[in-house]
Amino acid sequence: MPRNLLKDEIAPTLRNMTIPMILGMVMLMTFSLVDTFFVSLLGTQELAAISFTFPVTFTIISLNIGLGIGTSAIIGKFLGSGESTHAKAIASGALMLSVILVGALCIIAYLFITPIFSAMGATQELLPFIRDYMSVWLISGVLLAIPMVGNSVLRAAGDTKTPSIIMAVGGAINAVLDPILIFGFGSFEGFGIKGAAIATCIAWAVCVVWILYLLAVKRQLIEPRLLNLQDFRQAARGVLSIGIPAAGANMLTPIAGGVLTAVVATYGAEAVAAWGVGSRLESLASIIVLALSMSLPPFISQNFGANQFERIKQAYLISLRFVMGWQLFMFVILALSSGLIANVFAKEESVAQYIQLFLLIVPLGYGLQGIIILTNSSLNALHKPMSALVLSVIRLFVCYVPIAYLGSHFFGLTGLFWGCVVANFFTAGASYYWFTKEVNAQIQRKEQTIKKDILLNE
Repeated sequence: MPRNLLKDEIAPTLRNMTIPMILGMVMLMTFSLVDTFFVSLLGTQELAAISFTFPVTFTIISLNIGLGIGTSAIIGKFLGSGESTHAKAIASGALMLSVILVGALCIIAYLFITPIFSAMGATQELLPFIRDYMSVWLISGVLLAIPMVGNSVLRAAGDTKTPSIIMAVGGAINAVLDPILIFGFGSFEGFGIKGAAIATCIAWAVCVVWILYLLAVKRQLIEPRLLNLQDFRQAARGVLSIGIPAAGANMLTPIAGGVLTAVVATYGAEAVAAWGVGSRLESLASIIVLALSMSLPPFISQNFGANQFERIKQAYLISLRFVMGWQLFMFVILALSSGLIANVFAKEESVAQYIQLFLLIVPLGYGLQGIIILTNSSLNALHKPMSALVLSVIRLFVCYVPIAYLGSHFFGLTGLFWGCVVANFFTAGASYYWFTKEVNAQIQRKEQTIKKDILLNE
């Protein structure tokens, strides 16, 4: 049963909302990790190919995430202020909007597969593998839009359990189908790297049917029809006001990742393969942060609608303290097990060495990165999407890419890895200052309004 986000004790509320998200996020993140593991068994060329696809696939996923953020923020504020009459139309419009926008982006990506990946540094030997994978994965990118936005509707009302179950089932389907479709079974020969994309596509297709049934029939949270143009434009306007800047902020991450992938590519296919493995392990190691970044925004949005800014500030600080401690623990675990992990994911010694180097350095900044992630999601929930977008630009293109590039230039791949940590340090400090300043300003405005009301009543 959804919790009362306006009255229940803060820490237990966030904990009980986040715990169900963890399993779902683990299964969601294992989509790419499981794909990476099974594809790595095909060989270094295939592993390097799927590593090149990460910035592009994450760009499309980021658009889905951004639209989900906009949907959750708008619906959450309506619920917090007691205005729930427009929720159905907003949810329906958001689903339609996500399919249209993500579909258009996937079509563009399909038409320009070769020039995009060539610009990223992919060789002629890798391009056939990349085309095989992406030509199918782009279909699943469109399918992903519906469960991502649909789950945001559920979370806006405080239900984090159901979205977690949906994501977990999708991840399980992908994990079961991957080895069958990649390597074959019995007389069935399998599709190679393309099989990984087919498995993902089937998994998300199942989730689409499930979430639509749940929202339209069982929960009745959306209109069981396509909206007319006027209703669609009205419903989409609010979602776009937050969703587009949020999507833009999220899409900057894979763009920056693509730039750094091109830098890493100068060290060879082995380095790219290790970078791809490290990036996917990073997502898994940050699973608690990502789960919290999806449970904290509905809390903030509802309390924003109710003008309860002190609760927002307390929730933010509690989340940051927890994230710093947890991610430090994760760094210790990854550092101690770096050799074992490297041997699991790499056949060649050079790839294993690069993976181990990554795990001994980059995870040191995961706690700082957690502060940045939570601050961005909190600013969007506070209906400050442009602030989140500017913060993302500063993080990625003022700090992350330039510092990592300079580290690579002077100290090689080791310098690039340390550059990522240093960049997160500077941006985490800026993020904390930015959000606390914004919330304190809201608290002061609220106090001034109360004082004016008191004077008027006297």
